[in-house]
Amino acid sequence: MSVKNRFVFSLVVSFPMLIEMLLQPFGFSLPGHEWTMFLLTTAVMIVSAGPFLRSAWAAFRHHHANMDTLVAVGTATAYFYSIYAMLNHQAVFYESAAFVVTFILLGQYFEDKMKHSASGAVEKLLDLQAKDAEVMRDGQLVKIPLTEVVVGDLIRVKPGQKIAVDGVITEGSSTIDESMVTGESMPVEKRAGDSVIGATMNNTGTFMFKANKIGNDTLLSQIVEMVKKAQTSHAPIQKTVDKIADIFVPTVLIIAILTFFTWYVLLGASVVNAMLFAVSVVIIACPCALGIATPTALMVGTGRSAKMGILIKNGEVLEAANTIKTVVFDKTGTITNGKPKVTDIVGDETQVLTIAAQLEAASEHPLAAAIMDRANAAGVTPTAATNFQAIQGKGVQAQIGAQQAFIGNDKLLNDYHLTSDLTQQMTQLQNEAKTVVLVGLSDQVIGLIAIQDAPKPTSATAIAELKAQGLRTVMLTGDNELVAQAIAKQVGIDQVIADVLPGDKADHVKQLQTEGPVAFVGDGINDAPALTTADIGIAMGSGTDIAIESGGIVLVKNDLRDVVRALELSRKTFNRIKLNLFWAFIYNTLGIPVAAGLFFGIGLSLSPELAGLGMALSSLSVVASSLLLNKSKLTTRVDAQEA
Repeated sequence: MSVKNRFVFSLVVSFPMLIEMLLQPFGFSLPGHEWTMFLLTTAVMIVSAGPFLRSAWAAFRHHHANMDTLVAVGTATAYFYSIYAMLNHQAVFYESAAFVVTFILLGQYFEDKMKHSASGAVEKLLDLQAKDAEVMRDGQLVKIPLTEVVVGDLIRVKPGQKIAVDGVITEGSSTIDESMVTGESMPVEKRAGDSVIGATMNNTGTFMFKANKIGNDTLLSQIVEMVKKAQTSHAPIQKTVDKIADIFVPTVLIIAILTFFTWYVLLGASVVNAMLFAVSVVIIACPCALGIATPTALMVGTGRSAKMGILIKNGEVLEAANTIKTVVFDKTGTITNGKPKVTDIVGDETQVLTIAAQLEAASEHPLAAAIMDRANAAGVTPTAATNFQAIQGKGVQAQIGAQQAFIGNDKLLNDYHLTSDLTQQMTQLQNEAKTVVLVGLSDQVIGLIAIQDAPKPTSATAIAELKAQGLRTVMLTGDNELVAQAIAKQVGIDQVIADVLPGDKADHVKQLQTEGPVAFVGDGINDAPALTTADIGIAMGSGTDIAIESGGIVLVKNDLRDVVRALELSRKTFNRIKLNLFWAFIYNTLGIPVAAGLFFGIGLSLSPELAGLGMALSSLSVVASSLLLNKSKLTTRVDAQEA
């Protein structure tokens, strides 16, 4: 039976006893009085309190005590003592047992309701998916249910329609609202070759795209699954809480016994009054709030971050974020755009581009792609080259007509002579953080091509904010020292480690960890070893090209400002966990002396019913505190989507 149904049952069955309590001063009592109360309370104990009793018994059999132990002991004591008292014609307090169960279930019902609200927000995104898709089948466009779409289908999307699944545009262009997945408020322009995300909204144009991920493989489904796992994970601090609870529960039971002994034996109180004090101690001390302090904050924090396009994988990441001293960045695709472009051509532009295009036409290197893009834009149509040979670590050479042509990096200077003019221009271009490619013909360098992977517009802002928070920033790159230093100067990086082979990045991260905890930010694919070595790995993603398994935090957008947001939101969530735990402990600590009757002489005491209500309110206050994370302001000065 659900918590809600148990609460409703307990409330309905207990209600007649509440009526009797309110009207007793006017001489009203239930028909059958004590026997009726016995039957009503027995029903509550069997149906509504049953799970508490079973949980406490299971814990006892394993020589363990949990939060349900206190509820079970308190209510069972009140119930069985009332049976004894009824049979011996003494005062009973069945209503205490029934009302305590009702109030505790009231607290749990609201906890469940609030936790469901916190955890369900992201999962509800799946309900916003398109229900059908217009797919090309046998040369005709037909509308089919989303469940029938398969990988490779060509799908048409019109303005105002939702994109059915993840894919790549093959024809047409549009602007797409991706805010529901990435948190990006501005529509994103898309054209042929660009990725699209399922469930996002097409705004302006009509286009065709090829489905490449469907069902549980779509980005949206992966996000929801990751958030669900994060929300059910445990921060390491929870282990400490569990150990404290193991000690706390037996301690409370001992205090309750001492309370009864003190009042009955030393102070001469009646058995009933001494029992009421003891039961109140057990009920008020029930540390239910401790049990929900961590999971509710985790649910709200990870849910909110997911709406911003920041996926936090587990509670360990939240705790680790509180200790980070250094943030290490990969350069290409992280600080920079990751799409090199030709910026300068020295020499006869047509001749240099033609030779370069002929040599690079078959290459898949990013620099080759930049050269081919520039050649295509200039209308250069390369002819076929022959006899290709790699120049180890330097470039490539081939036969073009009767002449030998070559293209490569500045290490070719060991083999070919540069005029003083070209040497001066190459040095100047390198000082501008540009990679210089040498192009030659017949053993003579005839020109230079400067290529640059420019920093993203938001990189400098994000790095400045991290430094303002007292964090050290480091760039770890395989690029040469000159280019790396120039990029670092542009964005404000504190330290540069250049000329690093991909396999050595993890070793450099370990070295930096000797000075304090490290967060590594990379593209999540080539940087996987470094991401897993760091105390926190932050994987940059873009659209469906996301590397889910690489880091503890995954950023859906390629925006370094999200690193700042991710670290701050992680810290805020972990600090909220600590705040919740503090108030839960304080509540129990302050409540026990009052319940034990320490202040009875000045008229301050707690009945078991009020103790149960107070315990429920304690749990509710912890849940409410966690929900306030949704309203918590981010102090970052970056242009956050949520501020």
